[in-house]
Amino acid sequence: MVSLAPCGDMEPEAEEAEETTLDSEMFVKTVSDKQEVKSEEAILQPWQVFEEPIMELQRMNITGKDGGKKAVEDNKDEEGSEMKDEMDNKVAEEMKCAENLSNMPTDTNDSSSNPTNETISSNSHTSPPETNKSGTEDSRKLTKTPSFLKTVRFMEAETVEERDSSVDTLFPDFEIEEWTTTSFEALFLADHWKDIADDRLLRKKVLQASPENVLTPAWGQEVTLKMQGVLEDRTVVEKDCKLVFIIGEGDVNQALEECAISMTQGEIALLLADSQYTYGHLGREPDIPAWAPLLYQLQLLDFREKPDPLSLPIPDRIRIGNQKRERGNFYFQREEYSMATQAYCMALDMLTTRTYVDGQSCATEEEEEEVNDYRVKCLNNLAAAQLKLGQFEEALHTSRDVLFLDPQNVKALFRKGKLLSDRGEYEEAMETLKKALKLEPSTKAIHAELSKLVKRQAGENETQSWQAKPAQMFGENIAPFLTPPPKKKPFGISWKFLLGALVVALGSLVTSVVLTARN
Repeated sequence: MVSLAPCGDMEPEAEEAEETTLDSEMFVKTVSDKQEVKSEEAILQPWQVFEEPIMELQRMNITGKDGGKKAVEDNKDEEGSEMKDEMDNKVAEEMKCAENLSNMPTDTNDSSSNPTNETISSNSHTSPPETNKSGTEDSRKLTKTPSFLKTVRFMEAETVEERDSSVDTLFPDFEIEEWTTTSFEALFLADHWKDIADDRLLRKKVLQASPENVLTPAWGQEVTLKMQGVLEDRTVVEKDCKLVFIIGEGDVNQALEECAISMTQGEIALLLADSQYTYGHLGREPDIPAWAPLLYQLQLLDFREKPDPLSLPIPDRIRIGNQKRERGNFYFQREEYSMATQAYCMALDMLTTRTYVDGQSCATEEEEEEVNDYRVKCLNNLAAAQLKLGQFEEALHTSRDVLFLDPQNVKALFRKGKLLSDRGEYEEAMETLKKALKLEPSTKAIHAELSKLVKRQAGENETQSWQAKPAQMFGENIAPFLTPPPKKKPFGISWKFLLGALVVALGSLVTSVVLTARN
């Protein structure tokens, strides 16, 4: 990012910061003075401008010797011709650098080189002349002073270098044309690919075969793959040098599971999968668009039988159980509730602290608490997925399991109360919802469900008041079994009767008027 950009060929000499500051101030002052009297004096050559502050420093007895000026002049005569030739060649380059650097800060730690090749002794430091600091800063800002023969630090524009794809790939020895450039349409129609599925939407090409008589993994076994997947534009969207999953448990997409069964240990292959075997019409945000086929490079590293959860240490059980639960969350967000339910159930099988010895817990108190926390999360998610699938009895049972582990869990209380209300168990539902409302009084969903429950109870009481009640085995109260008398209709004149009478009266009146007129 930050690089050294020398404006000349001379390397910077190691001098102290105080001396460098003094030299730069004198250099600015000398150049500004020369700009004021430029009309009276002849224009000096660049090497003369550079030598002027050096001679000024020597006059101020910085070296502490009376004969310093004479030594400078002698060295100047000997090296003047060499410096002139060098400076003539560098003037154009230095002026260009000065224009670019006029508005950029220079590193105060970089010191100017001494053209006389005389070192300033460290025990003869003198303070700079008393000048107005504000005036010096203004002159630095307003005056373009090219820093001849100095090394300047500046920021270069960032350049984006092309990445070497062979460095990032997991299979550098198999960078074939089909992997790098061939279109997916041509690969789906190619004859030398093997169809894994009958619909020709899942195809494989072996790049490196395994030795003969090597076994293949079976359904339900644990496999380890090295894999990387790309889109048709060869954007890498999936990469894992050691992907471990159980075939058939939904840990990965269907394409990888189907291909793993068809591979032998050590085999390297290309896998072309249509979107219906990968991420379908939803894709996978943010890198895989909808309906996108994928091309994989795979190597089957190893496979073995699925490990028994009870034989694993507690930290491994927690890690694997959380992976299963997160996979269930992935399916739930995609509204694939059946797959989500399956993943949550497998996570619960893994999140246990029991052992083979006596069926008791083998975990510490902290591990036991951590496992229970994860089980509560997993059970709540499972209940939500079961409700989406319409499995209400299973969801009620799962909510009760949550409350067994955490009696104050509001989500489980709300789901239990709602399900009990739908089943008509109003008393228990009311008690459960009131408990949830007490824990979270501001939750609108609980208020709404309680209001619905009260209306149901009121309607149920009004309906049940006229229904037959169970007989009392040893009682003499027969009132519940009596049929209530029919309600008497209130006495009143019907509006239809009144309307008919009015019509008849009007008809009679009209008839009488007509007859009278004729007579």
